Order: sequence, then C-alpha cells, then structure tokens
Amino acid sequence: MSALTRITVSVRVNASPNQTWKAFTSTSSIVQWNFASDDWCCPSAVNDLREGGSFNYRMESKDHKHGFDFNGTYTTVVPENRIDYTLGDDRKVSIEFRKMGDKTEVIETFDAEGENSLDLQKHGWQAILENFRKHAEGVS
Repeated sequence: MSALTRITVSVRVNASPNQTWKAFTSTSSIVQWNFASDDWCCPSAVNDLREGGSFNYRMESKDHKHGFDFNGTYTTVVPENRIDYTLGDDRKVSIEFRKMGDKTEVIETFDAEGENSLDLQKHGWQAILENFRKHAEGVS
C-alpha cells in the first residue's frame, strides 16, 4: 500500500454549513465526537485553525490501555468550505463542506497509511464522521 492510495468517506449532516463548520472545528465539540467507537474518547483537542496553524487531538481507549495523538498542520482553510492539512507522518487530508439544500455534505479524502488495511481505515474514518454527524445534528 503506497501513500498515493486515497480513501474517501462522507456524511450528510442535517445542519447548515455554518453550524456544521462550528461543530467540526470547535475544540469543545471535537472532544465530544472525535472517536470511532464508544470504548474510545478524545480527552483533549488543541486547534489553531488557520493556514500554517496546527492541531493535536488526543485519542484514547476509555480503559487507558491505548492512545495516540492525531496531529498535523493546516495548508488550506476556507471557512464553511474546505480544510486541507498534512498529518505528522506527511499524509495529506482534504475535507470539503458542500451545501445541499438545508443540509451539508462533509467529504473527507485522505492518504492511506501502511499499517492497517484500507477497509479498516475507511471504516474507522467513516465511524468518526458518523459520530460527528450525530453530534452536529444534536447541537444545531
């Protein structure tokens, strides 16, 4: 599997682009949705949302046996429209926010890593987006 392998996941959120953007980028929101399953959590999030700014989201299992920092540097930030960033391991991620009537489609495309299967990566990122959708719809 090469770094050129790209994976795309998406979700439609029953909220405006403004509400969706706020839920996606606010650190107080990120800690509430940024995990793939109920046995994980995101205890802290730092987010300097600007081109050249960086972020660091701590992801941990609730039993504290596993954890990692998910971090990177923003390369493009267009409010309510697009975020591009480079992860700490040099993989690229692009996120689009598309207005669809009274909903917003969030589309994430990312470079695959070589440790986990493509299927596992796609399902993990999709699960996190589903948690995001539920959170964004609950706070909108």
